[in-house]
Amino acid sequence: MAINTIIFDLGGVLIDWNPRYVYRSIFKTEVEIDWFFENICTHDWNENQDAGYPLSQATEDLVKKHPEWEKPIRDFYGRWEEMLGGPIYETVEILRELKQNPGLKTYALTNWSAETFPVALERYDFLHWFDGRLVSGEEKTRKPFPDFYQKLIDKFSINPLQAVFIDDNLRNVKSAEELGIKGIHFLNPGQLKEELGKINLL
Repeated sequence: MAINTIIFDLGGVLIDWNPRYVYRSIFKTEVEIDWFFENICTHDWNENQDAGYPLSQATEDLVKKHPEWEKPIRDFYGRWEEMLGGPIYETVEILRELKQNPGLKTYALTNWSAETFPVALERYDFLHWFDGRLVSGEEKTRKPFPDFYQKLIDKFSINPLQAVFIDDNLRNVKSAEELGIKGIHFLNPGQLKEELGKINLL
């Protein structure tokens, strides 16, 4: 069946988000930053807030657990806006091209705290180009859990067999594929354009 739906992840695909932009001013080396993210402000900890846990409570929980790291812990959400590096312009241009195809619908499916997503909405005009979006923090679930994808499918009447999902996290791509959605593991805008060209979408 012909593809009629493109689903985009946001962070790492359309928006350059990287907590290292903050922590390079806190720690002296990348090794120290790696250790901090592996042991204190971990990926799993941040994803818990993506699924709706309050940022302030998450911060207090972690400070209580690791009081010796209080300042850098508080900086994670206290300086969150500094982690936004700006649009990934080449991917934004790909989205613009796709929007010119009247036979295609575009959606966003993002792991993002409901508390911080309004900042992105205000900052990036292209987030308003989508035909619809689901934000994990608003839905109280997240990728890679199947129910998050299913909510998007149900809300916008998407046929998985006619959809493509783009994400920089291979784990999330594989979850989409398990629901019958064609996945593209995003590496860079050039590679994405090539992959979309292979299926005659660009």
